[in-house]
Amino acid sequence: MSTTDGPAPARAATPGAEAGSGTGRDAIVRAARRAFTLRPYAEVTLRGIAADAGVSPSLIVKRFGSKEALFNTVADFGAAADALFAAPPPELGRHMVLTMVELRDRFGGDPLLRVVFSLGIEDERTLLRARFREQVTDRLAGALAGPDARLRAELIAGQLLGLGATLSLHRPDGAGAHARPERLADLYAPGLQRLVDGT
Repeated sequence: MSTTDGPAPARAATPGAEAGSGTGRDAIVRAARRAFTLRPYAEVTLRGIAADAGVSPSLIVKRFGSKEALFNTVADFGAAADALFAAPPPELGRHMVLTMVELRDRFGGDPLLRVVFSLGIEDERTLLRARFREQVTDRLAGALAGPDARLRAELIAGQLLGLGATLSLHRPDGAGAHARPERLADLYAPGLQRLVDGT
């Protein structure tokens, strides 16, 4: 993949957006996720991402180095998996639902869905699928006891993607958008927990 960037319309940076390292970085990553999900890699520019994030292109270069490095950050599911799977098996189903909702709220988007909706060329899709398999499905399969661990891990991943897709599809005024996370977990977590338990 090329790391060159063509010109893109610039938008004035939001005052203070670059002041806090966390705020600026989070805004860049959110904008990059949107950009790489909606457009092929070759059409994405650092200028466009910077305009969407309300920061300068030079800040992106300073924080990430290049467009390719930024794409690799976006294609990394490890941090989401760390959060989603940070509970003992008997509590994992409910924990995953609550964490998925919390991550969506914190980052302004679903932490996993980009593996499904990326419109990139085949090389990018292949990288996203491989990263997702390694960092999410394979990791979960290794943590599950009992038979069919790989199959159950794939089904759990599918259920998490389905939850994210449903919440995205019906926002901002769907029932899920107004439901308390605990209520979503009451309804959705038992099915996930059965897959975790292998029952």
